Amino acid sequence: MQTNGNGIMNRYVLVLNQSYEPVMVTNAKRAVILVLLDKAEEVVHYDEEIHSPSTTMPLPSVVRLSRYVHIRSRGIVLTRKNIFKRDNHRCQYCGTTSVPLTLDHVHPRHRGGKDTWENLVAACHPCNVKKGNRLPAEAEMPLRRKPHKPSRITYFQKFVRRRQAAWRPYLYMEPVS
Repeated sequence: MQTNGNGIMNRYVLVLNQSYEPVMVTNAKRAVILVLLDKAEEVVHYDEEIHSPSTTMPLPSVVRLSRYVHIRSRGIVLTRKNIFKRDNHRCQYCGTTSVPLTLDHVHPRHRGGKDTWENLVAACHPCNVKKGNRLPAEAEMPLRRKPHKPSRITYFQKFVRRRQAAWRPYLYMEPVS
């Protein structure tokens, strides 16, 4: 299929189970294939359209699977990118968002701290250096938020931007109209 615009086939699409439960976020190319193979139906679409020589269809924003898929509760993978996403790309000590971030172990590794959701936070380089190998209380640097493992729903909610406003009812961010 030919596209109008630059890279719209890479746009995010929310995939819902048959029960309207959020399953994953995928790209538009994969969502279009699911719709064309009748494995999913379009629930909400973007303003753009995609074209082939014989077909024009709206670019899907939310699709619903035709059959119910049992999802194993896998949780969110602990990665640097996901820590930054959980922390809104904000230093958890000073709150800055204007500088590159690093990962900080709240309870330092050399003192037995592990690589866990509850022990890793985003930190700017100056705060990370200032804290050093101390606990936040010892460095007199309280955390802005206690680190936690995000749920799947809060993880999906991080994808919502102005273009994805139509996702909000499906991610429990506002009532369904």
